[in-house]
Amino acid sequence: MPEAKPTISALLSQFYSDLLLVDRASRQTAATYRIAAGEFLYWCQKECIKLRSVTIQNLLYYLVWRRTQGCGELTVAKDISALRAFGAFLVRCQFWPENHALLLDRPKASRRLPKVLSIEQVEKLLSVIDVNDPFGIRDSALFELIYSCGLRISEASGLLVENVHLNEQIILVRGKGDKERLVPFGEPAKEKLVRYLDTVRPALVKNKSVKEVFVNRWGNALSRKGIWKRFQELEALSGVNAKVHTLRHSFATHLLSGGADLRSVQELLGHADLSTTTIYTHVTDKELENLHHEYFPGHKK
Repeated sequence: MPEAKPTISALLSQFYSDLLLVDRASRQTAATYRIAAGEFLYWCQKECIKLRSVTIQNLLYYLVWRRTQGCGELTVAKDISALRAFGAFLVRCQFWPENHALLLDRPKASRRLPKVLSIEQVEKLLSVIDVNDPFGIRDSALFELIYSCGLRISEASGLLVENVHLNEQIILVRGKGDKERLVPFGEPAKEKLVRYLDTVRPALVKNKSVKEVFVNRWGNALSRKGIWKRFQELEALSGVNAKVHTLRHSFATHLLSGGADLRSVQELLGHADLSTTTIYTHVTDKELENLHHEYFPGHKK
């Protein structure tokens, strides 16, 4: 009796598990790749292309179609990474004789300079938090720590109580690919954390056992969406146009502007490649250029 053909849903579930167990990818990367592979499979279904019969031409046509749907270079680059991983999985499952996706060239996406807040803008943003309110005490500690440590939103959401060392003023952060790094934090962050951990968190958690530092009104771990929604409210109140990730960009840029070396900033951010960190040097160069134009009269008309 011939083996039953797996459904798209079943195949994507297998791919997701394979990414976690074989490739040791992070859950976020695995979820992103599963979505991208799903887009490709549904396109194949719509075009009546059998998965076992996919060629490099089919992959190229798919990427062209993605561009016609309004996807930018960065999205297409992520699609190609996902297709390469999916292709490797299909070879292991004997769906493909070889990984056709390895023949795809990733587009060299032009990298935009990240938006950065001034120190005054960061202070303005944090100052609108009502620290007389229990959730304001939590938010004050949360966003101070994100800025003070240059955390990604997922790292702040997943920060564990056992990984916060108040006396040493250091946190152990689990970043992309489950890589760990130690990041120090300052006295303001320590004071806000102590107040939150001593007065607010116990009342929210009550008798439940919750590993994460930051929790919601029901005492459960505060999700990335929850952090993002709260930040939007602060953005509206303060009039400072930013995203949560802007605090991470600002952390890196302020460190470099203050004289920190590039390697140290790379370690603090958890970047695997130094070239990823160098984008912040271009931001500080731009600031110098603007200051030159503003204050140096030599070339003013």
